[in-house]
Amino acid sequence: MPASFYSALSGMRSHQQWIDVIGNNLANQNTPGFKKSRATFSDNFSQNFRYASGPNGGQGGMNPTQIGYGVSIGSIDKSFTQGALTDTGRVFDLALEGGGFFALQSQGSRAFTRVGAFGLDAAQNLVDQGSGANVLDPNGSPISLDVTSLFPPQITTEVTMKGNLPAVVSGPLAEALGANAAFFVGTPAQTRSASTAATYNVSTLGGAPGDVVSMEVIANGGVPQQVVVPSDAVTGEVTAASIAAAINALQDVTASVDGGTGEIVMTTDRKGASFSLDVNPPAGAFDLTQLVGFSTTLTSGSESAIPSDLSTVDINGLTGNLSEYVDGDRIQLVGEDTDGSPISATFTYGAAGDGTTMQDFLAFMNTYYSDAEVTVDGSGRLAVTAQSAGEANLLLSLTDDPANAGRSDWNTYAMSVTTDGTGPDTVTTSTEVYDAAGVAHTVTMRYERQSDLTWNLYAEIPEGTGTIALGGAGNPITGLTFSSDGSPTGLGSVDNNIRIEFAGQPAQDIEVDFGRDGDVEGVTQFGSDGTAFVFDQNGFGDGELANLFVSTTGTIEGFYSNGQTRQLGQLGIVTFQNDDGLRASGNNQFEETPNSGEARFGTGDIRKAGAVISGALENSNVDTAEQFVRLIEAQRGYQANARVVSAQDEVLAETVNLI
Repeated sequence: MPASFYSALSGMRSHQQWIDVIGNNLANQNTPGFKKSRATFSDNFSQNFRYASGPNGGQGGMNPTQIGYGVSIGSIDKSFTQGALTDTGRVFDLALEGGGFFALQSQGSRAFTRVGAFGLDAAQNLVDQGSGANVLDPNGSPISLDVTSLFPPQITTEVTMKGNLPAVVSGPLAEALGANAAFFVGTPAQTRSASTAATYNVSTLGGAPGDVVSMEVIANGGVPQQVVVPSDAVTGEVTAASIAAAINALQDVTASVDGGTGEIVMTTDRKGASFSLDVNPPAGAFDLTQLVGFSTTLTSGSESAIPSDLSTVDINGLTGNLSEYVDGDRIQLVGEDTDGSPISATFTYGAAGDGTTMQDFLAFMNTYYSDAEVTVDGSGRLAVTAQSAGEANLLLSLTDDPANAGRSDWNTYAMSVTTDGTGPDTVTTSTEVYDAAGVAHTVTMRYERQSDLTWNLYAEIPEGTGTIALGGAGNPITGLTFSSDGSPTGLGSVDNNIRIEFAGQPAQDIEVDFGRDGDVEGVTQFGSDGTAFVFDQNGFGDGELANLFVSTTGTIEGFYSNGQTRQLGQLGIVTFQNDDGLRASGNNQFEETPNSGEARFGTGDIRKAGAVISGALENSNVDTAEQFVRLIEAQRGYQANARVVSAQDEVLAETVNLI
């Protein structure tokens, strides 16, 4: 028979096998994890009609003359290129992004797959849902997941604090009262007669007995007041005493005869630079200023700040004194102490009474305030300051007894609140802590600024839930200090332990972590508002499994209702030296062969092993368009070989017809 028959027959057979390969690829174009195959051809042996010869003795070389005997399938290879991933949303639908295989075991034999369509059976084993085979871990052992046990509780032993404590101090502040005006000491405006005579005669002015002498006095810039003194009708004399008496009848002015010099002394009733005396001659009358020698130049009083040595300051020397006190005059003191206790007392002026100086007066008032101090502050104002910080009810009011000879303008020194008493600056937060049984308890953490600007931390629990042995109201965490940049300092010397004994439970120690010295990651003291809070605590109650998650390494983690995570298992990812050497065994599985190399177990997302993707399956890597192109090529090849058979048949028919 002609060799072309056999060549064409081998070509038809080989192209048919290629079509079979293409058909299988197209049939599995929607099979998850399917890896396409390809066919390669190789020619068969050839018959030699002449062997090749080299050049020899002037004769040129000749090539061999051969006729081939057809074609055969050289190999059918798998292509393990990555298929696209499709999301399924199911936790145990797993795909590999990269190389490697999931390992399965059934009845002692192992298989390997790229399709992680897994699930749990009744015994909580992770199995392949298509075959029921157990899924293996990195040690080659079946994976069993405990999805029913509770996550045990953990007692709280550490609390981490973060946030800000305000740098601006608004407490603790002691309440303080201050007078509306400062104390000043002063002298009155004063003028003295030039004469020291005890009597004067109007005849020296050209007058006759019975004539009057007069002058005009303006006190403190007010209206003019007339001083009129009649002379004796027989002698025409006017005494210094009668002149002083006439001046005393005026408002805001006092006069007397100096017993030492005999001068007539005229002064304003008030002391201070704002008080003045202006003495003027009369109009058309006998001039009293000329008679006794009063100066007509305006005179003013003087004043100065109250000195620090109050023992030198007589109450009568204050510029607020309206008329001088005399022994036995009384000043009424009415007020309230810091706790609201009423105060009512009477200061008696005089050496035989309670005193005459401002120092005496302050000492008297201080005996009636148990938690406050009465002082004259640096600005010269009367002040009452509480000795302890916090809200207070301080009051102080001073008045004169109506029966007094002397009096002062105490309304000028009326007291009002200059600093509201406030409690310490506080920042409060709370957290749940867990006892040994996993029971949650609310613990309030209260920061409180101290008078030395350090901070204390007080732990508080609801009444009846237990006791706080350390870190509570009686023994808080003390000495929290901050540097100028707002970072904590000196934390190494702070006893930061809290000891709580909840009802029915043993005492538990809780360490409070405030951060590190010089670091602003923990508790700080900046200018912003207080925001300190409990960032974390390491305790928790018991919890049930709420969800499962598979990481890229193949770790199977359980999320529990108490917020905790626990590793429940680990998927084994198997790699081979030669993936193409694996034998497909159906059901999306492969088996190890001598040419694949031994299975090497490991975890995902490392070296050759791809990342495990949860909630997805890998699609087939078949390219439909490519396969159709290959199908056309195979069909044309088959047709061409069939034409060779037809042509050879016609040649044989012609040969037979020659007979």
